Amino acid sequence: FFLGVWHNFVLGLASFMVLFLLPAILFPFYYTGVGALVTEVAEDSPANGPRGLFVGDLVTNLQDCPVYSVEDWNSCLGDISEKSQVGYCISAAILQQLSFPARVYRRLDGTVECCSNNSLTDICFSYSNNLDSHLYACLPARKVIEASNICRTNVDCQKDFVPSFCVTPSLENQTRLIRVKHPPHIDMLYVGHPMHLQYTVSLSSFIPRQNFLSIDLPVVIETFCKYLISLSGALAVINAVPCFALDGQWILNSFLEATLSSLIVEKQNRELVGFLILLAGSALLAANVALGLWMVTAR
Repeated sequence: FFLGVWHNFVLGLASFMVLFLLPAILFPFYYTGVGALVTEVAEDSPANGPRGLFVGDLVTNLQDCPVYSVEDWNSCLGDISEKSQVGYCISAAILQQLSFPARVYRRLDGTVECCSNNSLTDICFSYSNNLDSHLYACLPARKVIEASNICRTNVDCQKDFVPSFCVTPSLENQTRLIRVKHPPHIDMLYVGHPMHLQYTVSLSSFIPRQNFLSIDLPVVIETFCKYLISLSGALAVINAVPCFALDGQWILNSFLEATLSSLIVEKQNRELVGFLILLAGSALLAANVALGLWMVTAR
């Protein structure tokens, strides 16, 4: 009676071991720990474009967050979305040189915009000095960010006795300006919700050692193992549940016959106990199925 459950369990465990040891198994052909390799960029992705990401690019940094694997990519994007927007150090002379007069107005969410809506390269930055803590300047984003250090306050920028300010992009609440490093290409500057970047760009932690090796093979193996773990593990658990018409029904009957024969002499009473347990297990399984369907349809 345990044969089907046992085989599902062994298959799921073997798949888990292959998934866990995959970096060692593929080590002669792929190496890891140096970045996240782009395997696919959706057509409607905000990262799609001449200054965006391409298949085969190796992402090494998101802002000041180093990326060594896909897990780091997801973790960095999560931190960026949860934390406030970082700023960039810029000297007072360059700030005066790059900024130009612009009309300042507030968006519906209370944030401030000071650039023309037609601009594709300029972003409104906010900064503060000793006299006024709410100053705004429309600046070319790439010129401000390139060769600039990340900061949180003006104190982070006071180096070499050069007057400097920490300018922060004035964006909508959930929008972030993210600097994505993928050498040797020029950095990608992404403006939008971090999760949109996560959902529309597929990456892999495995980098092929030779050009003729497929960048998709490790992803296929990973996905296949994850499906085997999910499906075989689920089948093992479901079949072991004491429920009508499943292996768990016969497993329960055999278990009760082996353990309760001396305590409950009447076979009819043992069958009644088994029936009540099966009824509870079936109700539990049905409730889980109904809850799962409700959660799927509610979304």
